[in-house]
Amino acid sequence: HWVADKFRSAGLKTDLIPGDGPALVYAETDPVPGQPVVLVYGHYDVQPADPLELWKTPPFEPTVRDGNIYARGSTDDKGQMLTHVLSILSWKACGMKLPLQVKFLIEGQEEQGSEVLEAKLPQIAKQLACDVIVISDSSQYAKGQPAITYGLRGIAYFELRVHGPKMDLHSGSFGGAVTNPGLALARILTEIKTPDGRIQLPGFYDSVVELEPSERKMWDSLGFSDSKFAEQLGVDALTGESGYTTLERRWARPTFDVHGLLGGYQGEGGKTVIPSWNGAKISFRLVPDQDPVTVGKQLRQFIASHTPPGVRVEVIDLHGGRGVVVDPNSKFMKGAVAAVEEGFGVKPVLIREGGSIPIVAQMVDALDCDVLLIGWGLDDDGAHSPNEKFCLADFYRGIRASSRLWHHLAH
Repeated sequence: HWVADKFRSAGLKTDLIPGDGPALVYAETDPVPGQPVVLVYGHYDVQPADPLELWKTPPFEPTVRDGNIYARGSTDDKGQMLTHVLSILSWKACGMKLPLQVKFLIEGQEEQGSEVLEAKLPQIAKQLACDVIVISDSSQYAKGQPAITYGLRGIAYFELRVHGPKMDLHSGSFGGAVTNPGLALARILTEIKTPDGRIQLPGFYDSVVELEPSERKMWDSLGFSDSKFAEQLGVDALTGESGYTTLERRWARPTFDVHGLLGGYQGEGGKTVIPSWNGAKISFRLVPDQDPVTVGKQLRQFIASHTPPGVRVEVIDLHGGRGVVVDPNSKFMKGAVAAVEEGFGVKPVLIREGGSIPIVAQMVDALDCDVLLIGWGLDDDGAHSPNEKFCLADFYRGIRASSRLWHHLAH
């Protein structure tokens, strides 16, 4: 409602689109015949703020410190989304008429798979009709070096539950007689990926589109430093799939990760039980042309052939979406490059990002449009971590760049 009220106060036609979950917020400026129509997409939901004890200031009370705004959602995605809202207000405050029509769609489930938007998309596609989608939910290449992202990875997210005995068992009395679900889970997880980074699901790489030599050359010219990156992350080594650079592995190769382990005894002290079940939250980051539904089938096939006797494995689909790569030489991209250079004072580089916005590919297909991924964040903003931040200077640069974007996309 705060977002909708902000749009209404600016004189935009505004609707709340209800669904089975958080409402979609839609707003639009006046049509401009003969000019492109832009749809700005973003989200007002955020990642959980836990663990709260690691925050230096309350996560939902924005605090300015050392030139940054600290709050959950400051960079992902409320702060970045707000730059486009404020750029529209700046045009109006100056008494200027926008040179094209700008539509906004802000949802409340991006972090959980966009179920409401996915369900509503066929019904509201005509309302959302546009020539290009603009999304600011990504990062610059580095501090002082803005970027425009022309590719995102997809995702397939699952929960695994390994079920064993019908109750927790005393490990002294029953250990050695039954399969321990925790050990079975550990075995399955470690067998999904080899030590050199190759994922072992049957047919997993069949649909992977390999990098173009021109892309590899372009990324090599960025001067990425493995040692500085490792130092920034606080690790003593970088690892991953053999035969690819760190940027290639982060941006354009599929990966497998474990996000959390479930079940068993996790209280204070010791408790010698064989758990009745153990589980894990896992995901695969996908690249074009991989499909999350197909990956789910491949995962189930792999687990069926790697489950030891005495346990059964339940695979629960949580959410997923395909990756997307757009033409880095499109007319809209050229306008975006000019706008970002004017807003930041530095010409942006063209990159891909390893993160996912699962609904993007579906929106591009449904609306038959182009997409621009223009992010103002930084890699060290801690988007899903305690003490998430957004650089104030980049916030204002983003507003300036957004204000120029409408001019360049119309010309």
